[in-house]
Amino acid sequence: MQVNLEQLRSFAMVAQLGNFTRAAEHLHLAQPSLSRQISSLEQSLGTELFHRARAGSTLTVAGETLLPLARRMLADEASVRRELDELAGLRRGRVRLGATPTLCVSLVAEALSAFHGTYPGIELHITERGSRGLLEDLGAGELDLALITTSDAASAERFTVTPLLVEELVVISSSSAPPLTGRESIGLAEVATLPQVVFSSTYDLRATTGAAFVAVGLSPHTVIEGAEMDAVLRFVERGIGVAIVPAMVLIERAGLRSVRLADPTLTRTISIARAADISPTTAVTVMQQTIVRTAAALAAGQQATMRLA
Repeated sequence: MQVNLEQLRSFAMVAQLGNFTRAAEHLHLAQPSLSRQISSLEQSLGTELFHRARAGSTLTVAGETLLPLARRMLADEASVRRELDELAGLRRGRVRLGATPTLCVSLVAEALSAFHGTYPGIELHITERGSRGLLEDLGAGELDLALITTSDAASAERFTVTPLLVEELVVISSSSAPPLTGRESIGLAEVATLPQVVFSSTYDLRATTGAAFVAVGLSPHTVIEGAEMDAVLRFVERGIGVAIVPAMVLIERAGLRSVRLADPTLTRTISIARAADISPTTAVTVMQQTIVRTAAALAAGQQATMRLA
């Protein structure tokens, strides 16, 4: 049995109007075409659906049985079309975004604010992990996009990785304490002598700064070790110690001041990754575009947001 939606649509219209000519006009069809559709439907079902007469057409018992089923199928088809149209228009959908902890308090917060304000109907799911863990989630299909700061797995064929910006790492201290130096930058050897608040070992940033100290044969004077990003910032604000952080986290942090790091200068590259073998949905594509624009704006204003000593 072969029945299509156009046949059901023609059948339901003839049943509603009781007249083939008027039904054809309403559907913008030639009457012979409408008649052929109804005849094909009757042949497929093996029964007549209408009593045809000059005064009009009325439903047979088979036609009366089919009509509510046909209307339900047509209503379901209309509902599916509406849902697809809503998704295309970004009124519904879902984006699963992963990011490192340091990016969640800066780039991600800014990007999500802009995205949600424009597309409030899109569900947003956030995962906060280190870069390697995020790439594992991405490869397993548990994320749509991942903001990462390491490149050791970036060359894998299963990921498409787009660099967004190169961010400078700075030394932060409490704005209520005297400046760390009167110069525009501070050397790593000098930082090593200061009481320092150090991130958890799960942070990519911890590995970066640790490797920098080892490379020049230094060991930092650690007063607190193993803290998460928000705790690090709060501890520094209260004058417990200094910390090496991405410049971007200073946004809206009046209790902190920063100074550039020199000898050596430390930077990190922030990239956005997605699975190479999966076509992104419209919502995911627009989220990626929003993140790219936000990153460009933050990079342009990065120097202004740093409070130099």
